[in-house]
Amino acid sequence: MGPDICSGCFRDLPRVEAACPRCARPVAESKVCGRCLHRPPPWSAAVAPLRYAFPVDRMLQELKYEGRLMRARLFGELLGHWVRGRQPAAELLLPVPLHRRRWRQRGFNQARELALGAGRVLGMEMADDICSRVADTPPLWDLTPGARRRVLRGAFEVCPRVRGRRVALVDDVLTTGATAATLCRALLRAGAASVEVWAIARAGVAQTGPKT
Repeated sequence: MGPDICSGCFRDLPRVEAACPRCARPVAESKVCGRCLHRPPPWSAAVAPLRYAFPVDRMLQELKYEGRLMRARLFGELLGHWVRGRQPAAELLLPVPLHRRRWRQRGFNQARELALGAGRVLGMEMADDICSRVADTPPLWDLTPGARRRVLRGAFEVCPRVRGRRVALVDDVLTTGATAATLCRALLRAGAASVEVWAIARAGVAQTGPKT
């Protein structure tokens, strides 16, 4: 995988062996899970090659909160290789946007850095000017599903240039999917042909902690 991780550590990363193709939730077989059969998410497919467990959780926190951008190169390229083997339908990479205040505080958007790495592997265009986060929403991890939906309502604005495009939303961790669902619906209302969700890691819904 390159200089950022040794081959032994790479082999030991906590992979998702089988996942629901709609929500990327780990399951016994790679079939659509009962939750998605009962209430399908608004996106057409989701991928997350790793579980949000040690050392992935720590490495993503180092990226997000300590500015270790080499983690983004590693995980972005890993995501690209993973997706390439699954022949994605998407043609345009769209990193989940940060509000401008949070971008100023952090100095970068970790989703954008991950999308750059994936785009290099896949040879795909990345567009970080199609969507903006206009609401500075609070952390969502300790909110109920209903509260998450209320907080995120109207949080994103989408440019009409997305019309007719097949989009892949890129983020670091997929937890409940509330942010991805809100953004996905905004993209579809703006005319996107389809939306997939690509994340580095899948976290369990019951898991707590400061994640997006």
